[in-house]
Amino acid sequence: MPAAGGSSSSDLGTLLNPKIIQVYTKVGKLLSRYKSGKLPKAFKLIPSMPQWEDILYLTRPDTWTPHATFEATKIFVSNLSPQMAQRFMNVFLLEKVREEIQTTKKLSYHMYRALKKALYKPAAFFKSGCSLREAAIVGSVVSKVSVPILHSAACMMKLADMDYSGSASLFLRILLDKKYALPWKVVDAIVFHFLRFRQDSETRLPVLWHQALLVFAQRYKESMTDDQKLALLELIKVQVHEYITPEIRRELANSRSRAAMAGQQAEQQQQPAVVHLAGLSGMDVEMVDV
Repeated sequence: MPAAGGSSSSDLGTLLNPKIIQVYTKVGKLLSRYKSGKLPKAFKLIPSMPQWEDILYLTRPDTWTPHATFEATKIFVSNLSPQMAQRFMNVFLLEKVREEIQTTKKLSYHMYRALKKALYKPAAFFKSGCSLREAAIVGSVVSKVSVPILHSAACMMKLADMDYSGSASLFLRILLDKKYALPWKVVDAIVFHFLRFRQDSETRLPVLWHQALLVFAQRYKESMTDDQKLALLELIKVQVHEYITPEIRRELANSRSRAAMAGQQAEQQQQPAVVHLAGLSGMDVEMVDV
């Protein structure tokens, strides 16, 4: 088994001090049985070490208990840079998550908490592909946690640029349902993502795709242009779901467009603010312009 940093187990003996190897091998044995209590101080020092990946490998993360994985995630996500946190998640945490899902078809309570903690560095969290089963479990975490719009918008742009997959549609639906005030650039990218299948009448897309399009129409119909709505209405003549398509059509047909909403907002900004002041010097004051 190669080390996380790319070194084989035989290489570590020459790369690291024998004392370090001895200490962290013992730490690993403790983590393989850990249920509660304080972690060894030596383990908490790992994020500050230049060779942190190789040293972490000595603790055998594949043998950690779910409890230890959660505690380790708290330490590493809080103390590593976003780039290094991404490395920890991809190489260690998500591998543990995948292994548990493949073995038990579900995720234990402490592993679920570890994923929630991983959203402390959301940019790192999103930069890893996953299967549909993994996406369903990870997506349930995303749906319950507040994620900054900057990271979610970047993730949606990336998802919109990807070829269709069930996991991508699932993540897109979950993020769209958070009702962010998305920049028009992101809305445009998502429109074009769906329009890829406008000419493809031979491909029957799964229900996940239709669900994502419905949520997009529900949440962002007034952020689309008239042309975009017309294009999507043409799309759902080609890609049809018996129950979902009528709902999508209703959302698109009975809503204002981006231009109308922008005009209304501009009009409201030009109107003078009206304030009701009462009890000034013991007297009621009528509505006044300010």
